[in-house]
Amino acid sequence: MQENVKSAGIWGDVLSFSVYKRNQGRVTRQVTFAALATIVAVGVWRLAQLLAIQYGGGDSPLSSLAGGADLGVVRFLVPGGLLALGLWLCYRLVNIPKFADFLIAVESEVAKVSWPSAEEVIRSSAVIIFLIFALAAILAAYDLFWWFVLRLVLRTS
Repeated sequence: MQENVKSAGIWGDVLSFSVYKRNQGRVTRQVTFAALATIVAVGVWRLAQLLAIQYGGGDSPLSSLAGGADLGVVRFLVPGGLLALGLWLCYRLVNIPKFADFLIAVESEVAKVSWPSAEEVIRSSAVIIFLIFALAAILAAYDLFWWFVLRLVLRTS
């Protein structure tokens, strides 16, 4: 028996105001939203910097883009609008059913992981660091051995 699920498509999901499965996968969705929002904010910040550099004389490319409008308005309105649009798209992305179900599944799998204690992490890290230094010493010894051997071979020939 199949369920008849009506989907409004990607644009219906993006333009919707509903929150899909509100109480499931909340932490993973919030972290994903924060990461995406940070990426959008950094991009918009960089755009605002570039617009500030271009904001100058009448012969700048920005003045032709503005079409005679006040360049200060364009310099702040474009990044502000893009930031608002980007944040809305990030919010909607974490509520699109397929993506939200994936994030819910990720959170449930992470909850099943048995995390080591701080003492185990310190002990394991010490063993790994010791092994790295031991292997580095062994490789240095091999390198010195072959350096001496090849030096002797080249001197005698």
